Amino acid sequence: MYRKTFKFKTVSQKTLVYSLAFTLAACPVVGAGQVLAAPAAASAESIEMSQAHAQVQYRIDARLDAKNMRIQGSETVTYRNASNDTLREIVFHTFADANRSKATQTSMFEQNNEEIQKENPQKKPEDFLGGIDIRSAATNGQPLVFSNSNQALTVELKQELKPGEAVTVEINFEVKIPYGMQRLSYYKDIVNGAHWFPVMSVYDENKHEWNKKPYSKTFETDYYDSADFEVHINVPEAYQVLMPGTITTQADPREPGRKVVTAVADNTREHVFFASPNYKVERVTRDGLTIEYYYFDNMPGKKKIVDEYIDAAFKTIQFFSEKYGKYPYPEFRIAESYVEGVAVEFARVIQMGQIRPNRDPAHDTTFVHEIAHQWFHALIGNDSETESFLDEGFADFSKVYFAEKQGDDLNGFKSIQMDDLSSIDKPIAATNTEAGGLESPTFYNKGRQAIYQLYRMVGEDKFDAFMQEYFKRYQYKNATIQGLLQTIQDTLGNEARKEMDKALHDPQFALKPEYRLSEAEEASYWHEQFKNSYHSSLAQVANLPAETMSRIMDKALQGEPLTIVLSDQAGSLAKKQQQTILTQLKGTLGIMGIPYEVISDRQTLKKKLEKELGTSNIIAIGSANTNGLIQALKPGIIQKSKAIGFDWKSKMNQKSASGAYVVKHPYNQNRLLVHFFWNGDALSDNAVEPFAEQMLQSLGFSGSFYQYYVLNKTGHVATDKKIANPLAKFFGEE
Repeated sequence: MYRKTFKFKTVSQKTLVYSLAFTLAACPVVGAGQVLAAPAAASAESIEMSQAHAQVQYRIDARLDAKNMRIQGSETVTYRNASNDTLREIVFHTFADANRSKATQTSMFEQNNEEIQKENPQKKPEDFLGGIDIRSAATNGQPLVFSNSNQALTVELKQELKPGEAVTVEINFEVKIPYGMQRLSYYKDIVNGAHWFPVMSVYDENKHEWNKKPYSKTFETDYYDSADFEVHINVPEAYQVLMPGTITTQADPREPGRKVVTAVADNTREHVFFASPNYKVERVTRDGLTIEYYYFDNMPGKKKIVDEYIDAAFKTIQFFSEKYGKYPYPEFRIAESYVEGVAVEFARVIQMGQIRPNRDPAHDTTFVHEIAHQWFHALIGNDSETESFLDEGFADFSKVYFAEKQGDDLNGFKSIQMDDLSSIDKPIAATNTEAGGLESPTFYNKGRQAIYQLYRMVGEDKFDAFMQEYFKRYQYKNATIQGLLQTIQDTLGNEARKEMDKALHDPQFALKPEYRLSEAEEASYWHEQFKNSYHSSLAQVANLPAETMSRIMDKALQGEPLTIVLSDQAGSLAKKQQQTILTQLKGTLGIMGIPYEVISDRQTLKKKLEKELGTSNIIAIGSANTNGLIQALKPGIIQKSKAIGFDWKSKMNQKSASGAYVVKHPYNQNRLLVHFFWNGDALSDNAVEPFAEQMLQSLGFSGSFYQYYVLNKTGHVATDKKIANPLAKFFGEE
């Protein structure tokens, strides 16, 4: 899983600037009179249900009621007791019940649902809720006693299940699908179908108990044994359905206008589906692997981008197959959905957000991260409630490893080497609860640093050999941190194990100095990172006007000159305020590695006005009446301001107002001039801080693209003209 949503308190702190750049570069019984359509013929492989296959086998028949958004289903589950304990009950996760109340739904999609609620005021709070009702449980036609509580379905067996023995249980259930954004949800024209049926829990013979944990409200709780699936979903005829496995479709002869989509997926960690009447599908087969992208054809040129994503997927899968172990399945599928800020992995399927204009699939690190999860989650499983590092840490290291070997300097190993995580005092081996909301820096960032340190210690060849052994030992199984450490010891030696053990369990772990970037290398990295970030952000809006404030930063990052001109005839208070504002601006420019010149006297201004300043982008600060540059260029500024609809004379005469506007340089159409102004002698005392904050926000890449704004005497925006930034929703103030 990859999340892009972050909240920060201020836009002026160094840590925020780093974080923004890093983030951009970079979850029923069939009623009377109703009959499920006869499923398509199952494969001979699935009919045999060989014990040589997975420990668990599912046969699921379901019917999607698209009008009422409910699923009626029945499943036959064969479970083989692989423990040394005699079992008297078996347990299933019913994670669909996380949707019973907002208190138990994951908070990951809260922001999305709040926006959806605003857009759809007719939807009631209960529409965003759902759940699963268990109608019956039986074996060999004999009813079994069961209870479904706190997302765990416990079924009492009539006979003890001894080690090595198998039991088959039939369960009938009905699911209410919530509206909005959840792993199980429907929105607009798509159904997201994760966690929709009872799934076998994992039995821990060391603790002699079943895993009954409810789904995490803040992170992930995906811990399953690999299983063999045969799934039949009856849907309206217009629907395209994607699932893991080999898919076949046949019309429902009993119910015209409907069809049955069947998927057979052996040795698969989990089973999900996505369904929409408006999906288009692009598929490509190479060397025995078929990659399919299910997407909405809602944008010119989208197919070209989809094709590029498919190419990128082939390249990524080939890389990980060579480095870790071969991807064993004949297909891989990608589902486009309306999810925002989160990409989610499943076995043989990943869920991505909407493809936007100017997307660059070759450098989409989130996409690579999710594909890496096919190795670290789908093939090598783990308890993502207690040891999330094993999937998220390795997936995040893998995306960087891939980028490094593609020559992607910004997203390669340098992104690990410069990451300062000294303030995160959580051990990488922490549980989700212990991480306490710091899952991302703990499991992803510190986790990948620990793996990178191991990589550097032993060298690439030995590291790759270790990873291939790790894959060999735990393919289709569930790994543990202790199992990982044992594999390190067996392949790389005691010293490597000792170092990794310390890295994973020491809350103060930090990448060794010899593996970090030098100060000069780090400065160069950040300059390039911001250069890339501004370019990516500005490219999100087609035909974005030249006159936008953040574009002046982009131009400076591209190497164009930048000059800051202060008011030289301001009073003592105004000059003091200018220096406060200038200090904030210089700090941001310094972090970005942007060179600049400051002019604060009239004589220097006169000397450079015609030549140097005619080729420079300019940031002017202060009153229009006391800033020599504004006075000198006043006629041209008034003329240029008409292009953005800014009534310059009126705004400059507005009492107690302050703000900013951007125009093309009157002497040079290829340069910009941004003026951060106030009217009168100086800003009011309580307006200085919000004035500086709004200045940095308007020059940034994470918010709206401003052409002008006017603040009242308290520093709040009274009027503005801006263009929405699609990325802005991923950033906000706490």
